[in-house]
Amino acid sequence: MDTSKEIWDKALSYITNGVEEITLPGFESDEITGDFKHFMISLSRYKFAGKMLDGKKSLLEVGCNTGFKTMMFSQFVDTVTGVDYEEEAVACANKRFSSSKRKYICADVMDMEPLKEKVDAVVALDVIEHIAKEDEKKFMDSLVLNLNKEGVCIIGTPNISASAYQSEESRMSHINLYSHERLKGLMCGYFHNVFMFGMNDEVVHTGFPSMAHYLFAVGAGVK
Repeated sequence: MDTSKEIWDKALSYITNGVEEITLPGFESDEITGDFKHFMISLSRYKFAGKMLDGKKSLLEVGCNTGFKTMMFSQFVDTVTGVDYEEEAVACANKRFSSSKRKYICADVMDMEPLKEKVDAVVALDVIEHIAKEDEKKFMDSLVLNLNKEGVCIIGTPNISASAYQSEESRMSHINLYSHERLKGLMCGYFHNVFMFGMNDEVVHTGFPSMAHYLFAVGAGVK
């Protein structure tokens, strides 16, 4: 059995050798230096979605950006395909974070050809609030088009009731915020079962919807 000193020496050895270092992309670096606590909250959203999908074979993440947070899903799902329309972000994702379990595609999900094989799950976190209201049906149609009949779709978005507390930058880009009721209604048009959750900081709950800063809608079983 290793002694305490041997365990400590082994831990210290990782600092100098044996572990591949990851250089954070600019987007995540900006998140950390700008507001570390919000970065952790953002990661916890990915952890929740990942745990909801534990054991699934395949996943499409819409809005993967640089692909850094997509790595979280690889702990729960066999293969992950990330899609984003930002060329530089996807190039960064493929250069730094692609693997046998992850690949990244540069495309607008509303205009791209469906994947050759339908997936078990689709996740879009912090995306739908950037989609114009007149395009939300096209957006949802494109997600469902890539999902098998028994699949699961997870949408995560800020709650409109928390809009008074958002930054000016968020206010400009969040052009289509949802309430609990409207998000559930949208999802019910596509899935036989819809489960709603609220989130405040890192805590996921089923409490009073208007007091949730963030909303999750989990749809299961395509209609």
